[in-house]
Amino acid sequence: MSALDSVDWLLFSLSRTFCSPLAVFIQIQGCVICLTLAIGWAFAAYVRNREINRMKDIMKGGNSFAFLCHDINKLEHSNQVNLPRVTVVMPLKGFGEHNLHNWKSQITSLYGGPLEFLFVVESTEDPAYHAISRLITDFKDDVDAKIIVAGLSTTCSQKIHNQLVGVEKMHKDSKYVLFLDDDVRLHPGSIGALTAEMEKNPDIFIQTGYPLDLPSGSLGSYCIYEYHMPCSMGFATGGKTFFLWGGCMMMHADDFRYDRYGVVSGLRDGGYSDDMTLAALAGAHKRLITSPPVAVFPHPLASDLSFSRYWNYLRKQTFVLESYISKVNWLMNKALFSSHCYLSWGFVAPYLMGMVHVAAALQICIKGYSYEETTCTTGGLLLVSCLAVCTFMELLSMWNLTRIEVQLCNMLSPEAPKLSLGTYNWSMVITSISLIWGRQWVL
Repeated sequence: MSALDSVDWLLFSLSRTFCSPLAVFIQIQGCVICLTLAIGWAFAAYVRNREINRMKDIMKGGNSFAFLCHDINKLEHSNQVNLPRVTVVMPLKGFGEHNLHNWKSQITSLYGGPLEFLFVVESTEDPAYHAISRLITDFKDDVDAKIIVAGLSTTCSQKIHNQLVGVEKMHKDSKYVLFLDDDVRLHPGSIGALTAEMEKNPDIFIQTGYPLDLPSGSLGSYCIYEYHMPCSMGFATGGKTFFLWGGCMMMHADDFRYDRYGVVSGLRDGGYSDDMTLAALAGAHKRLITSPPVAVFPHPLASDLSFSRYWNYLRKQTFVLESYISKVNWLMNKALFSSHCYLSWGFVAPYLMGMVHVAAALQICIKGYSYEETTCTTGGLLLVSCLAVCTFMELLSMWNLTRIEVQLCNMLSPEAPKLSLGTYNWSMVITSISLIWGRQWVL
């Protein structure tokens, strides 16, 4: 038998093996994972689109400020003066490509109540210190903003240390504290919308949101976009959620003043990830986490975001699951990591099997073999067809959610340059899928 015949024999043998009951189960499982993602994104799109339609109806009713408040009467001065005081704490490190624009969107909020901004850095040597100092000088007559030097952390991550120093310095009358990352681009009405939800339901422990990634064109940026998209389903509930994003968290200021539920001690004593730690505390004390439908924020990714930088980010996200504050938190992290690995393999394996089925079919056509000679079956191609259909539905659902979130962001920030779905390169999205879901092979 020639070397080529040997290769063909191996290929056909693999194709037959991948038609065994176990292999068929794995390939059907891959289809189910694709359909689950498609359904999840479809539901998230429904929630976001419902908010878009609601805003359109309100605007048709004569309220052109629906992006700020659904009830125009609440924008009257008599109501605005009674709004609670909010302190915005922003832990900073370094000075990136989009940071200045993001910071401007944060401090130019149209929230009508008392509002202060605390920018917290580790030292004056941080590049962010000089950049934010100039920004504060430019807006000194318009906003209450300060820069705080927190010093080096010794018991927790530097970000958490900066956050805790910020809450120590917040105004004594602040009712709520909003933690923001430097890569969050707020809408004019974001702070008001979050505060209104907190006032409406005092049982809320944390309010959160989620970013809409805007890829810059590099492969690394599309990998980040693809990585975040499955997570976006958990933040598009329009209400209660079990997920928490550290880039945007509004909480009761008194929870920090009195260390309720151990929020201060839990973060300070060995805390590494702010959102994972607080999510664990919320779960342990059965506290409510919510994410309003308007809490989606444009997140432009850096133009120099290389694949190596994405890989470093991924390794950091994996390390986060090794940090915990209790046994329950440890079990939760292990379960999350295990399920993540399983689903990643469950997603990738069917595509590898499908490639074998397609390659075997092509060899049969090219070499003129009969199916009797190769003992291959058409079952493999049927499985490939099912996977292709499910993949198409998944990509269509992801595209639809992105389209709707772009539209919602444009409505929430009518003064900003319009975002466009046309900037997305969908061939890069497809390329990044295999890299994203196959990452557990190396980790």
